This record gives sequence, structure tokens and C-alpha cells, in this order.
Amino acid sequence: MTLDLMPPLMFGGLVLFLLLGFPVAFSLCAVGLFFGFLSIELGFFTAAYLGNLPLRVFGILSNDLLLAIPFFTLMGAILERCGLAEDLLEGTGQLFGKIPGGLAYAVIIVGAVLGAITGTVAASVIAMGMISLPIMIRYGYDMRIATGVIAASGTITQLIPPSLVLIVLGDQLGKSVGDMYAGAIGPSILQILLFIAFIAVVAIVAPHKVPPLPPEALMPRGWPLYRRVLKGMVPSIALIFLVLGTIFMGLATPTEAGAMGAVGAVALAMMNGRFTWKLLREAMGNTMRITSMVIFILIGATVFSLVFQGVDGSHWVEHLLSHLPGGQTGFLIFVNIFIFFLAFFLDFFEIAFIVVPLLAPVAAKLDIDLIWFGVLLCINLQTSFMHPPFGFALFYLRSIAPKSVLTKDIYLGAIPWLCLQLILVAIVIFWPESVTYFIHGGTGVDPASVTIEVPPLPPVDDDAVPVFR
Repeated sequence: MTLDLMPPLMFGGLVLFLLLGFPVAFSLCAVGLFFGFLSIELGFFTAAYLGNLPLRVFGILSNDLLLAIPFFTLMGAILERCGLAEDLLEGTGQLFGKIPGGLAYAVIIVGAVLGAITGTVAASVIAMGMISLPIMIRYGYDMRIATGVIAASGTITQLIPPSLVLIVLGDQLGKSVGDMYAGAIGPSILQILLFIAFIAVVAIVAPHKVPPLPPEALMPRGWPLYRRVLKGMVPSIALIFLVLGTIFMGLATPTEAGAMGAVGAVALAMMNGRFTWKLLREAMGNTMRITSMVIFILIGATVFSLVFQGVDGSHWVEHLLSHLPGGQTGFLIFVNIFIFFLAFFLDFFEIAFIVVPLLAPVAAKLDIDLIWFGVLLCINLQTSFMHPPFGFALFYLRSIAPKSVLTKDIYLGAIPWLCLQLILVAIVIFWPESVTYFIHGGTGVDPASVTIEVPPLPPVDDDAVPVFR
């Protein structure tokens, strides 16, 4: 067996394990260790090379940036249970309820706000599905429009900061999470506008599918209604500033902002009178499960990647992808199609830890901005929540939807929104400024042109130097 055969065999072995249904973290470890010991026997590298593995695992466990994941997860888990989504949806739904598509507009806006304060798809989809889906069904919304808008609005969370996906991608690409968050602002706004535009078109073309609320279901316009809206919005905006404002202003790292966000979520639950020790215990248990899953996958990925690099796998991938026709555009189109179909079988964490480290060197060699590349991948990874068989947003919605809602309607309702997400991918590919415009350009000084001049020391008078005896 030659060295050239090892990278494709490793990749094929991993795919085989995953198709057999083995857990991703253990599949990565098993394939990595098997081919690692095989490579030692075949003389491709020495046993000392695997001695790097403990250092890499310790580097993962001591990575301060990854501490942001449990903090943001805890914040989202607390807010999921504290009733904030109910306050937001009820007030916003009343505000827009008198126009066709008003409830759908409210779901999109609240989905964006929840995305900016929770960072988790499950919290958004479950909260909005439990509150707004029964109302939409009661007042005659088309079933596929209703389920689609709820699932799609929940996935906005994956792109809007403080997205967990952007934290992981920033770590894997070696870029600042703050810059990743800034780069995601433009696409986030574009996605919200695309979703709103779709509902507006439906409201014009087929208003019977998105009817307004009947007069008896509406609150009278006035201060009571506006106070209800502000009651949900003002604390949310304050929490968004506490988390994202401190990052963009350079006052806090993502980890510190996550810690402040978790404390802010507890304070918000207390202000609403919904904080209990049971709530905190359940939120911490959910955080522990998600964090453990991420760390196990990351450790498995580092075992696989260490051996993969040892058998020149990175050169194999680079040679494979850097010679695609079309240069940068050809590479981006291929990568996005590849990740879109890979997301049918793998979770976004698994794709970020397995595939992105292989793609980043090729992107850098093709002179592609890695922050823009990371945001583009994040947009694409949103689709993994909207298509089978691992469309988690659809699973979450199915778990809380009434039995009268057919699973077929949930899946068919997701198709238009999936197409809108792919349209956003195309927009960002052909309009990079949608990402780069919000990223701070630095000082504008080329570090290579900086010179340090040290003035000469004044001459020393020997007679003036004291002598110590």
C-alpha cells in the first residue's frame, strides 16, 4: 500500500462508519487510530508522531474561546423556559395581526430577535411553534405556509450573532469570532428581508393563505398594546446590547459576553417572575449535554485530522480542490453543493469539525477571505436544519405540532424557505461586500512598512559614574 492511497481510504472508512450509524465522535476516533497504527506499521510516520495527540486534546480542553459555547447555550436554555418568547410573539402578533400575513411577519421578526439573544434553533422553533402554530391553524393559515415560516424563522438563529456555528467556524478557521459576527450582520438582514418579501408576495398573490386576524381577536390600538410590545422588546434589546454590543465595541471577548448573557438571562427570568431552581437545573442539564457532545466530536475530529495530515491528506484535498475549473467561483460552487448534500447526513458541528479544516487551506491558497468564506458556509449550514433526514427544525416542529398537522405538510412547507436560503448563498457569493462591509478594516497601516528607530544613547562621562565599594 502506498502513501497516496491512505487519504481516500481514510475518508471512505469514515463515510462507511457513518452510514452504518455509529456515533460520529467514536467513528472519527476509531478511523483515526486504526489508520494511525497502520501508518506506523507501514512506515509512513513514527510512533512519536502520535505523541502530539495528548497535546492537541489538552489544547482543545484549554481553549478559552470554546467556553463561549456553554455560556451561550445556557443563556438560550434559560430564555427558552422563562416566557420571553410568549411576550414577544403575543405583542408583535397583535401589532401586525390586522394585515394579511401579519402573524407570519410577527414570527419572522420574533425569530430574528430570539436568534440574537438565544443562539439556539430548538429554543426558537419550539417556543414559536407552541404559541403561534395553534393560532395560525385556528384563523385559517395555509398549513404549509404556517409550518414553513416557523421552522425557517428558527433557523435564522444559526446566522444571527451570537450564533454557535460562527463561534465554531471562527475557531476552525483561526479567525476572530467578533469579525465573524460582524460579517454575519449583512447576510442576516438580507435573510430577514427575503423571508418578509416572500410572505408579502404570498399576501398579494394568495391572501386567503395568510388571512389577517378577525376584529374580535385584535386588541384595540393604544398604549396598552404598545406597552405589551415594549415589555417584550426592551429587555430583549438590552440583552442583545449586553452580549453583542460589548463584543463589537471591544469591551468583552465572546466568552465574557456569553457569561454576561447567561447572567442577564437569569435576571430576565427573575424580572418576569418565572425563575425557579428547577428551570435553572434543566437549563444546566441541557447545556451539559450539548457541550459534552461538542467536545467529544472535537476530540474525535482532532484524532482523525492528526493522522490525516500525517499521511499527507491535506495535500490530497488541496490538489483535489485547487484544480477545479472556474478558479475561486468554481471552488465556491463545488464546496457549497458538497456541503449542502453532506448536511443531509451530518450535523453542522460534525461538518465544521471534519470538513472545514480541510477546506480552509485551499480557500486561503485561492486568496479567498476566510471570514467571508466562514459566513458563507454558515449560511449553507442553515439548510441542514430544513431538509431531511436531519432537518432538526422540522423534528422540533413535529414534536410540538398538533396531530392534525401532517408530517408531509411540514416537509413540503420547508421547500420554499430552503430555496430562499440557497438564494442567499448565491447573493453572498456574487456580492462579497454584503459580508465584508461590516468588518472593521483595521488601522490601514501595512505592518511590513513599520520601522522602529531607537535614538542613540547620550555619551557617558566616566568621571560622573559613581563607584561603589
